Amino acid sequence: MANELSQRERALRRLPLPYSLALRLRDAGISADVICQYVNVEQSALDGLYRMAEAKLVAAQNAADARSR
Repeated sequence: MANELSQRERALRRLPLPYSLALRLRDAGISADVICQYVNVEQSALDGLYRMAEAKLVAAQNAADARSR
């Protein structure tokens, strides 16, 4: 159905806001400077934030998969 959320979207909604926001803004093509302002991190820490956010996203997706079995 059109109103069903993708697995990625459901997982993004389960992440803490800074992680979800950073991934969403990056996916939308927003500049790193702007993302840093929104999530309140220095640019030197942004890659680490992305790595943590991606790891949390994968964990949330895996947890959803495990629950649906």
